[in-house]
Amino acid sequence: MWELAALLLLVPSSGQAATLEKPILSLHPPWTTIFKGEKVTLRCDGYHPLLLELQPISTLWYLGHLLLPSYKKSIEVHTPGVYRCQTRGAPVSDPIHLSVSNDWLILQVPYAAVFEGEPLVMRCRGWYDKIVYKLHYYHDGQPVRYFHSSANYTVPQARASDSGRYQCSGTMRIPVESAPMFSAKVAVTVQELFQAPVLRVMGRVEARGAAFGGVVLRCETRLHPQKRDTPLQFAFYKYSRPVRRYDWDAEYTVPEPEVEELESYWCEAATATRSVRKRSPWLQLPGRGSPLDVASTTAPVLGNQPLSFRKPPVSRSVPSVPSVPNVTSAGPPFPAGGAPTAGPPACAPPTPLHQTAGALKPDVALLLREMQLLQGLLSRVVLELKETQAFPGHTVETSTSHSVVSQGTPEATTVES
Repeated sequence: MWELAALLLLVPSSGQAATLEKPILSLHPPWTTIFKGEKVTLRCDGYHPLLLELQPISTLWYLGHLLLPSYKKSIEVHTPGVYRCQTRGAPVSDPIHLSVSNDWLILQVPYAAVFEGEPLVMRCRGWYDKIVYKLHYYHDGQPVRYFHSSANYTVPQARASDSGRYQCSGTMRIPVESAPMFSAKVAVTVQELFQAPVLRVMGRVEARGAAFGGVVLRCETRLHPQKRDTPLQFAFYKYSRPVRRYDWDAEYTVPEPEVEELESYWCEAATATRSVRKRSPWLQLPGRGSPLDVASTTAPVLGNQPLSFRKPPVSRSVPSVPSVPNVTSAGPPFPAGGAPTAGPPACAPPTPLHQTAGALKPDVALLLREMQLLQGLLSRVVLELKETQAFPGHTVETSTSHSVVSQGTPEATTVES
């Protein structure tokens, strides 16, 4: 009957549940694993009214789905299981899972969530506080720290990569030193303090008086609900150069002369101590050639004009190559017997590429003649070198050769003197 009355009194009144937050359940000492026979204290912090000036029925306690016969703000427990509490007009608290062990060695980890940048502390404890020697700590099966005797393992600034399964091993003197013993593995999860930021365009600011215009960028992120009061600072970069160092303001105005390079900007969010820093991707804009749709950035437009910050598309047509006469050519601009071909019809004017191709034909013919001449000279030199090596004791007399190039023929005529 008393439990039923307590439940009725804890039913929230109209509109009260929407204003009260769920209570905070804490564990003292702050370890989720204990030895059999030990006790811990659970404390429920929240809204605790006094009802009818009688014995205050301010808190309900749950072990699994079982209602415990206690209505105090704190209780002592030794039974393993999942504990929760509830205060009047508020939701049920987050759970705490308590484990009880009969092993010689246990690994104790914090009951509360560990967030990025916070210290992560673990304790390898021997049966009823016996000293543990040759102590090893393991993370996902890999040893991470060794101590000669009992000591806590601390990660000063936890990261998401520190999540995983931890275990410890060591020896104890009972009464002589035992063989190495291992604790059970315990899962540890490092919670994300805030999401990676995203850089968004808020709108355009028009120039007013001495103030220059530009485009407003905002560095947006979201804190974990349990850490929503954590202050963050923001910095803005263009390529790798900081354009505004860390400040509490999450917005930055890009000057008008640099608006065309918006895609080179990114931002960074960090805690005040810089223990957690996260950068955003490069600023993303809509497709090339289309006006910027500011509505897609979830921010209002500061002006009535559509924003288009991309550079105009670059023309990729083949530029015309001017025809340069070859100064080594003494003949006409076209090969002998050749004439420039008739151009395309008048309805289709020749493109610069067609004109260039026609102008380059005589140069190609001249280049072929010069290459054939060079080939003949190289063959002559190679032959003379071979003769010199074949008769090392004799002096080979070589005649001076003069190569005369006939303009009409591609062959080289050799005249010996």
